[in-house]
Amino acid sequence: MSNFFEKSKTRIFDFFKIQKKSIDESLLKSVDDTRFVVLDTETTGFDFDNDRILCIGAVSLQNGVISIPDSFEIYIHQEYYDKTSAKIHGILKDWVMDKPDELEALQQFLAFLGDSIIVAHHTIFDITMINRALERNGLPQLTNKTLDTAFLYKKTLIMSNLLERKEKYALDDLADKFDISKKDRHTAMGDAYITAIAFLKIVKKLKGLKDKKIFTLNDLFKY
Repeated sequence: MSNFFEKSKTRIFDFFKIQKKSIDESLLKSVDDTRFVVLDTETTGFDFDNDRILCIGAVSLQNGVISIPDSFEIYIHQEYYDKTSAKIHGILKDWVMDKPDELEALQQFLAFLGDSIIVAHHTIFDITMINRALERNGLPQLTNKTLDTAFLYKKTLIMSNLLERKEKYALDDLADKFDISKKDRHTAMGDAYITAIAFLKIVKKLKGLKDKKIFTLNDLFKY
């Protein structure tokens, strides 16, 4: 009996070694060869339990290029609507009355996303809102790897030994820093596009600081 348990333990240990090796090898992939999906959500508010997603905007990015044809934008019908938030996102209730319901919108979004790496600014908010919506509709939570441009930008400042740093950086800060137009600010697609440009500039900066021929996902994620 003891031999059985020892063999079982060995198999389990070997399984996790193989899994760890597979995960580590996936991070050796070049950043340039990776498909990223840069996204933003516009919501009725900031309460994860009671507020809802009104719009998801996303663009794909690969080989240092933002692919406009490979983009995604969907407005979502919601019974709940907080008119006070319309002052920020500009989405009126009438606009979403005849839009796809939450389940259909999420299914379309998941098909677009696939297994790509998610990039967003203050990622935890968007991912949590999406995961709560998935949970409401009986769908599994997102398992995609995620990157936050706010954290990555702060890392470039730390690595450059710049002393004047803030605790938090808004998307407006990055747009100003990188001279990105804010014409469509506070729309899901507009903010996703601003974030995508900022992400490209941050990666370029990190590549220069790293000074390596091949900049891998492992190089990026360790930040």
